[in-house]
Amino acid sequence: MQSALHGLIVGFGLGALLLLFEFVMLNKAVNERAKKYNRKPEFDVTDRRRMHSILRFALVLPIGFAAAFWLLWG
Repeated sequence: MQSALHGLIVGFGLGALLLLFEFVMLNKAVNERAKKYNRKPEFDVTDRRRMHSILRFALVLPIGFAAAFWLLWG
């Protein structure tokens, strides 16, 4: 397998794990905040922006890994 393709796959895997972990942690925080203030759980503006920034990072991560693998092991 080409090194750039290998880096791309590793980057996608890490990006997906990072995105999943961040969503689980944010969901936990939202539920705790809702229970504390006795409201229904919903993401506020800060939580949505945080998820969007992590999503953008997770989409750029495979390109960076592909380039790094290509430069190092190509």
